[in-house]
Amino acid sequence: MAEAHVPTEAVPASGMVSLAASPEPGSCCGSSHSPLSLAQSSAHRATLWHQDGHRVTEPQGASGKLWLRNPGPWAFDCALLGLGQDTEPGRNGASALGEPRPPAGLSSAQADTTKTFWASRAAGEKEKDPNYWRNQAQQTLKNALGLQKLNTNVAKNVIMFLGDGMGVSTVTAARILKGQLHHRPGEETKLEMDKFPFVALSKTYNTNAQVPDSAGTATAYLCGVKANEGTVGVSAATERTRCNTTQGNEVTSILRWAKDAGKSVGIVTTTRVNHATPSAAYAHSADRDWYSDNEMPPEALSQGCKDIAYQLVHNIKDIDVWPTVSHSCSSSLPFTLLLKWTCPLSRGDWLAACAGPRKPSVTAPGLGLQALLLVIMGGGRKYMFPKNKSDVEYRMDEKAGGTRLDGLDLVDIWKSFKPKQKHSFFVWNRTALLALDPNTVDYLLGLFEPGDMQYELNRNNVTDPSLSEMVGVAIKILKKNPKGFFLLVEGGRIDHGHHEGKAKQALHEAVEMDRAIGQAGTMTSPEDTLTVVTADHSHVFTFGGYTPRGNSIFGLAPMVSDTDKKPFTAILYGNGPGYKVVDGERENVSMVDYAHNNYQAQSAVPLRHETHGGEDVAVFAKGPMAHLLHGVHEQNYIPHVMAYAACIGANLDHCAQVSSAGSPPPGPLLLPLVLLPLSILF
Repeated sequence: MAEAHVPTEAVPASGMVSLAASPEPGSCCGSSHSPLSLAQSSAHRATLWHQDGHRVTEPQGASGKLWLRNPGPWAFDCALLGLGQDTEPGRNGASALGEPRPPAGLSSAQADTTKTFWASRAAGEKEKDPNYWRNQAQQTLKNALGLQKLNTNVAKNVIMFLGDGMGVSTVTAARILKGQLHHRPGEETKLEMDKFPFVALSKTYNTNAQVPDSAGTATAYLCGVKANEGTVGVSAATERTRCNTTQGNEVTSILRWAKDAGKSVGIVTTTRVNHATPSAAYAHSADRDWYSDNEMPPEALSQGCKDIAYQLVHNIKDIDVWPTVSHSCSSSLPFTLLLKWTCPLSRGDWLAACAGPRKPSVTAPGLGLQALLLVIMGGGRKYMFPKNKSDVEYRMDEKAGGTRLDGLDLVDIWKSFKPKQKHSFFVWNRTALLALDPNTVDYLLGLFEPGDMQYELNRNNVTDPSLSEMVGVAIKILKKNPKGFFLLVEGGRIDHGHHEGKAKQALHEAVEMDRAIGQAGTMTSPEDTLTVVTADHSHVFTFGGYTPRGNSIFGLAPMVSDTDKKPFTAILYGNGPGYKVVDGERENVSMVDYAHNNYQAQSAVPLRHETHGGEDVAVFAKGPMAHLLHGVHEQNYIPHVMAYAACIGANLDHCAQVSSAGSPPPGPLLLPLVLLPLSILF
C-alpha cells in the first residue's frame, strides 16, 4: 500500500468530486476504473481511507474531511498529478518513470504534492531492480575499504555538534523528514551525519542516575568525567544544590584545554548560553538551574557560589587574560603557556614551558600574549541584566526583562574585559549578526532571545538567526587563528520539543542541526578538522505501526487499534503531555489537527513533561583520529579522543612523536614544565 497526498485546496467547499482509482503504476485514472465519491464533513480535516478501513494519507491544509472508498489500492487526484482522464504514460509530458510537468494553475502545495508523488513512484521503480541494491552495496563496500588508510593527522580544528535529546529514533525520523521536505519518500535520504565514516555508541548514565539529565552528561562529554545529574563542571563528589560541595571538585572542559593550547574557542547554541550543555564548557555549579543569582537560594549565595551567567563572563574573562611573561631563551622556538585550573572561583596555578635552557618568569598580570578569539551565541539575554531592566527587543514584556539581583550588567562587564585594541561586538538580532565583517571581529557575544531561542518552525527570519547561520559566522571568525579552534554547537531545542510532546518541532530542530553540520563541512576539511556529532541522551520517542514506504513521518499508521478501534499516529511517546482521554476513551486523533506544528503526540502515561530515555546514543565522527570512536564507550571517553586528536590536554606523548618524525608540531611543544605559583583572584 502506498500513500497519496491530496491537498485540501483541491476540495470544493461543498458537494461531490470524482476521483478515479489506479491499481497499477503507469495507468493512473484510466476510464475503466470506477469513480470515487468524496463528501465533506465537519471535522475540518482531509482524510483518505483505503477500502479496508486503513488510512493511507495524512491531512494537508484545513478544509473539509474526505472519506474515499476505493476498490483499488491507490487513490489520486489525477488532475494534480498532471494526467487527464484517459492519459497514458508518456502523454502530457510524462513518461512511465518520469515526472510530468504539473498542470498550470496549481498552488505551491499542490505542485509539491505532484513532485512528491512522482519522486516516490520513480524511486519505487528503481528499487525493483536487484542490481540497484547490489551496486549500492558494492559502492558502500568500496568506501569502507578505503577507510583502511586511517587519518592520523593532528586535528587543527575540532567541532562538536551536540543534539540535545537526539536519540537514534530521532535521528531516523529526522532523516525521513529531511527527505520528505525535498519531495522524496524519505527513508533513503542521508543526513550529513550519516555520511560520517565512523559510528559508535555512548553510554549516557550519570553517576547517580540510570536515565540521565543534560547537565551530568555535558560534564561527561566536555570534561571527561562522569558526574551527578543536575551538576555541571564538577565531579561526582559535588551534590546537587549543595554549594559547599563545589570547591575543590571543579573539573575543566575541553574548551579550556583548547584555549590553553592557543586555539580559539566558540560556543553556539539554540538554548540559553547558560543552559546545561554550554555551561559545562566554562562553569562549575552544583545546580544547573542557577542561571542568574535570582534563581539561587540564599544559602548558596552566602557560601560564595556564583551563578552560571556570572561565570560565563568572569571565567571566560580569565581564559582571555594572560599573564605577561618575560623570557630569555637561546632557542628561537616559542614557548607556550598552559593553564592548570584548580578552583575557578578563586585562584589558579600557571604552568609555563620554554624551548630554551632558560625558564620564563612571571612578572605581572597583564596582556603580554595576544588574547585569542572567542565566540558566544545563543539565547539568555535576561540573565545578563539587572532585574526590571527592559529587554531590548520585547520592551513591554516584563518576563523578558533582566533577572539579576546584584545589579550587574554582565554585557558591559564582558566588554570591559576585552583588550582595547581588539574589536568586541555584542549583537542581539540576525540583521546585526549578518552585517558583521568576520575579518574585523575579535570577540563576539550574540544573545538573540531573553530565554531560549525560538523553535526553527517559529523563528522570525528578521530578528533571529538560524543555527546554520550562527555556525557559519562562528567558523569564519574562529578559523582566523593559525593554531585552529574548538567549536561547540548545540541543537538544544530538539530536547525541548520532545519534552513538550511536540515531535514536529523536535524533528525540524534536528533537520536544522543537520544543515549546520553540512555548513561546517563546506567550510572545513576532514584532513585537519575532527567533527563529532552525538547526543547527550535519548527520549521516550518512537514511531512505528507498520507504516508504508513514504508515509508522512507525522501521519497516521495504516491501521486502527485492534482494541479501541481508533486510528493512531506513527509517532508516539512513552509518557508526556499527549495523554488525552475523551468520554472515558483514548482521543480519536482523526478528529484533531495532528499535522499542526504544536500537536502533542499521544503518550501512554500522563506527565506534564515527557522524560528522557536511558538507551545508548550514537556518536558520528569524521576527520583526524575519528576511528578512535568505535564500538560502545562510556560517554566521558569522547573528550579524551577529541583532545588526543588535537594534541591538547594531558595525553601528548604521541604529539612528540609527530614532531620528531618531521611534521610541524600541531600545538604546544612538549617541553619541560616548571610550576610557577601565581594566585589570581577574580
